[in-house]
Amino acid sequence: MNARIYDDRPCALGEGPLWHPERRQFFWFDILNRRLLSRIGGKPLEWRFDRMVSAAGWIDRDRLLVATETGLAVLDLTSGRLGDLLAVEADNPLTRSNDGRADRQGGFWFGTMGKHAEPGAGGIYRWHKGRLRRLFHDITIPNAISFSPDGRVAYFADTAVAKVWRQALDAEGWPVGAAQPYLDLGPAGLEPDGAVVDAGGGFCCAIWGAGAVLRFDGDGRRTHRFDVGGRHSSCPAFGDRGEMLVTTALQGIDDPDGMQGLTYLAAHDLETIPEPRVIL
Repeated sequence: MNARIYDDRPCALGEGPLWHPERRQFFWFDILNRRLLSRIGGKPLEWRFDRMVSAAGWIDRDRLLVATETGLAVLDLTSGRLGDLLAVEADNPLTRSNDGRADRQGGFWFGTMGKHAEPGAGGIYRWHKGRLRRLFHDITIPNAISFSPDGRVAYFADTAVAKVWRQALDAEGWPVGAAQPYLDLGPAGLEPDGAVVDAGGGFCCAIWGAGAVLRFDGDGRRTHRFDVGGRHSSCPAFGDRGEMLVTTALQGIDDPDGMQGLTYLAAHDLETIPEPRVIL
């Protein structure tokens, strides 16, 4: 294993890690326990909420755009106040937000899903400069939302069917044409979860149940494996100095040991791109 424990607070469902390039600080979520976690100067930090929260993009030094089970909200990291921005499926108590990430054009993509992974209950949305649009529907577990270095390709997965698609984007970051198949991991018994793309175009995807992040090139060939101690590896985020944060989950593990649900820091030799800012 080429990873060390970064934070030893177990997460029921660790997800949505984010490196804030201005604060030089990692953030990540524990969806089921309705909290955002971080560390600074070796000190653990925590924000708790009245609803499930799952993914974020950075707006400026002190504000994050957060995907919640009732829509998008803005979190002030200084005061801890979570202010609603836009309701999304707020009238449907059966769904919540899941994976999400900022795109290269300043937009923010996020998925919704059934709280019990009901088949086809979810979708994927994009928020961009005040406009919200649902891009995909009939998805069971939306994941792996990530973007090519030039911002002209989006990736997304449905973990329930173990498939990843590529979607061409226009200069404003909106889809052009239909999504195309990229990876079918079902035959290998792999379940794609959260992902991030490196500067070389490598698709780096956490594999639920495998305790690892796998990197694939543009042709879908596996090039790297980064192991972590938690079996249910859920999402990676690049920091700096060759570091990659990887969240894991206790969910679905009947016999957890002391390594499950923790947050890990893996060393890597990949070239990376700073996480883009979200434009409100």
